[in-house]
Amino acid sequence: MQKFKLKTLVAVILVGIAVAAGAFFYVSARKPAATPANAQAAPKPALTVTVAIPQSVRLPITLAANGNIAAWQEAVIGAESSGLRLTDVRVNVGDVVKAGQVLATFATDSVQADVAQARASLLEAQANAFDAAGNAERARSLQSSGALSTQQINQYQTTEKTAKARAEAAQAVLGAQQLRGRQTQVLAPDSGVISARTATVGSVVGSGAELFRMIRQGRLEWRAEVTSAELGRIAIGTPVSVAPASGGELRGRVRMVAPSVDPQTRAALVYVDLPASSKTSTAKAGMFARGEFELGATDALTVPQRALVVRDGFNYLFRLGEGNRVSQLKVQTGRLAGERVEVVSGLPADARIVVNGAGFLNDGDLVRVGQESEPNTAPAHSASAPAAIKAGAKP
Repeated sequence: MQKFKLKTLVAVILVGIAVAAGAFFYVSARKPAATPANAQAAPKPALTVTVAIPQSVRLPITLAANGNIAAWQEAVIGAESSGLRLTDVRVNVGDVVKAGQVLATFATDSVQADVAQARASLLEAQANAFDAAGNAERARSLQSSGALSTQQINQYQTTEKTAKARAEAAQAVLGAQQLRGRQTQVLAPDSGVISARTATVGSVVGSGAELFRMIRQGRLEWRAEVTSAELGRIAIGTPVSVAPASGGELRGRVRMVAPSVDPQTRAALVYVDLPASSKTSTAKAGMFARGEFELGATDALTVPQRALVVRDGFNYLFRLGEGNRVSQLKVQTGRLAGERVEVVSGLPADARIVVNGAGFLNDGDLVRVGQESEPNTAPAHSASAPAAIKAGAKP
C-alpha cells in the first residue's frame, strides 16, 4: 500500500515538471527577440530642479572704506587771566552751548581792587599832566619877553609831554585792568557741544590753562582711508552712507579729499560731513565706522543667489541644455542686490540656469524641470559681495 502511494506521488511530480517545462518553452517561443535599443534601460533623471533666466537690473556702484569719526573742529577754551580763582563752573561734558554763553566765572575781588588802583593812578597822572600843560603854556607866553631862557622854556615843554605820556600810560593800565575784569567770565567762542572739561571750582589757574574743549557747532566728520588706486573715483559732493560701530546709519557727503597720500600706507584721507551730533545720536567722536561711497549706477546681469555653487574657491552655475542635461559654467560675480547676485562674466544673457538643486548636480547630469522660471524679484538694495563669492571686475 505504501509502495503504491509513493509511486503515485512520483508520477504527479513528474507530470507537474513536464507541464511547467512545456509552458516555459511555449512563452519563450511567442516572445519577440530583444532589439539593441530596447535591451538597455532608459536613463533616469538625477534630480527635479527649478530653472530661471538671468535678469538685467540697475545696481548702484559703491566703494567700501573704513575710517574714524572725528570732530569737524574742536575749540580749546582756556583762561585768559592768571592768578584768579574759579568760583563757578556752569557746564559739563555733553552740554550744548551757544556762542557767548557763560561757561565759568573767576573771583572778581582782586580784579576790582586792581581796577580801583589803576583808576586812581590815572587821576593822579591826569592832574600832573594838567599842571605841566599850564606851566608850559605860561613859559611859551613869556618867550618873547626874554624873562625865561630858551633852556627853561624847553624844560617846561618836556615836562608837559612827559606828564601827558604818563597819563596815557595810566589810561592804558586802567583799560587792561578793566579787560581783566571782563575776563573773569569764560565765554563760549561758538555754538557747539562740550567734549571735555578740566575746570574745577576753587582751583587757581594760570593764563592759557585749558578749561574746556568744545566740538564747534556739534558737527562731526568721517575720515575714511582710501587707497591711491580708488582715490580718483571720489569727487567732492559724493553721497556717503556711514555705519558707526554703535549701530545705525548716517548720511553724509564728501567735503574734501586730502591733497597728499601717506607714504607709509599709500592711503589718503577723505573727509565726509556728517549731521550735527546730539545727546540721542549714536555716533561719537573717536568711534570707528565703516562706510560706502555711492558712485552711481549701472545695468547688471543678475541671478538668484541659490543658483550659485561654490566649489574649490570658484563660482559655478548650471545651464540647462537640450535633452534636459546641464552643463557647468564657471562665472565671476560682483555686487549683491537683495537675494540676487551680479554675474560679471561667463554667463550668456539668454541662458536657462538651475536654481533649486544646483548644489547636488555635476556636469552632464540629466534633470527633470519642475518649474520653468522663477518670479521676478526687484532687488531691495546693494551690498558688497561676501567673502565666499569672489568679486568680479569693477564696473
